[in-house]
Amino acid sequence: MTRNVAIFGATGSIGSSALDVVARHPQRLRASVLAAGRNVEALVALCVRHRPDHAVIADEAGHAALRAGLRASGLDTKAHAGVAALDALAADPDACDTVVAAIVGAAGLDSTLAAIRSGKRVLLANKESLVLAGTLMMQAAREAGATVVPIDSEHNAIHQCLPPDGGCRGVRRIVLTASGGPFRGRTRESLADVTPAQAVAHPKWSMGPKISVDSATLMNKGLELIEAHHLFAMPSSRLDVLVHPQSLVHSLVEFIDGSTLAQLGLPDMRTALAVGLGSPERIASGVAGLDLLQHGRLDFEAPDLRAFPCLQLARDALEAGGTAPAVLNAANEVAVSAFLQGRMRFLAIPALVEHTLAALPAVPAESLDVLRATDARARELAGLAIETGAVR
Repeated sequence: MTRNVAIFGATGSIGSSALDVVARHPQRLRASVLAAGRNVEALVALCVRHRPDHAVIADEAGHAALRAGLRASGLDTKAHAGVAALDALAADPDACDTVVAAIVGAAGLDSTLAAIRSGKRVLLANKESLVLAGTLMMQAAREAGATVVPIDSEHNAIHQCLPPDGGCRGVRRIVLTASGGPFRGRTRESLADVTPAQAVAHPKWSMGPKISVDSATLMNKGLELIEAHHLFAMPSSRLDVLVHPQSLVHSLVEFIDGSTLAQLGLPDMRTALAVGLGSPERIASGVAGLDLLQHGRLDFEAPDLRAFPCLQLARDALEAGGTAPAVLNAANEVAVSAFLQGRMRFLAIPALVEHTLAALPAVPAESLDVLRATDARARELAGLAIETGAVR
């Protein structure tokens, strides 16, 4: 039976990789819904190539242009706009049975939740959704019988190393690997004048600017610690991080009998996407096999928490619990945006996150309303700290 796949964030790097895998399996997979944020022209071009039933532009101002572009291209694809349309299609059983959730940032939470509550297979590439509301999301998945497959290479690696039922019986600890980003090995002092262009130049992965900056600060790995806690029900004390510059070992699972299983592969998101799209079978992803003789060596080192304090801030937020991860995520999004706009220094990113966490102590995360209010307040406080110069 053909899987009807909705790809939210279709014009981004993960969306492009997902469409590449889908196109390789026309008898098995079909892109039935494509969604983008503002880039109408790119979305129409993807629709011409993949001919989905539905196209969604999140920015409602682009609705007329999307409709006109689809019509001019001779497509029967229905044009939609706005987050409500995105949520409705995520929940619609006729529109899709599988959702690739790749909208960057907290903006992806509602559509991801809509898909989960409808019992869909959700390929989760939006880490902020889990960081913001992981407890509620995983509870909703259990109640609805939804299947959540992580698409981050690290969590997908863990997913592959665990038993088929996803249980963590006999697991002693989980070790996430980090490339170290573009500034691995540099001292804190040498990072004072880092530019946005330098920060987004990741040595291994091709990613969007926000995720690339998170990789450069190691916040990406901190968010992944919080994700792993929710995905695998693992406490912070049994979650570790190792820097692995070759990016060939994507994560490791250590068991109580002394065994350690690791998933290895070339740094290409199509592998993880193929695991999620093809499961329970293995399907071709377009990624070559790993030639260990060619690559030669595998190195590991401890992360430098003085140079990259975001990783420790994330662990602290995880251990504080409640709304602390939501504050962490919101403050980081504000900080990264300001840095990319040239309004703030690179080293001010962790400073702003720490400032906001201190200004907004954690309370129980009892509902989505509480989390959304916390998210909004954290963004307000972070923005105010930038405007007043409280954090430079």
